[in-house]
Amino acid sequence: MGPDELNWTPMEKRIQAVYKDGVLLLDQPLQLKEMQRVTVTITDSAAIDGDVTGYFTPEEWVAAAHDPVTWGDVRKALSGVSGSLSDTVTAQRQER
Repeated sequence: MGPDELNWTPMEKRIQAVYKDGVLLLDQPLQLKEMQRVTVTITDSAAIDGDVTGYFTPEEWVAAAHDPVTWGDVRKALSGVSGSLSDTVTAQRQER
């Protein structure tokens, strides 16, 4: 019997948690049935909180500090982005 036969609807929920003494302590309760199996994906808080310091190497930060990019350069580059900016950035990072 597959998911379609069970009238199954997938749920995805993003919840922050703290890992302490071998246990994830969730910031909010979950609406789950007792013994319900779930899949857990772990993402460090830097990605969630918007802190990008861990995304770049120290060498990349030094190079960026000396980068002569102007606001005009930024506007020009952004005007050429179609679709999702985050998808474009991710694709460019993966090409490196």
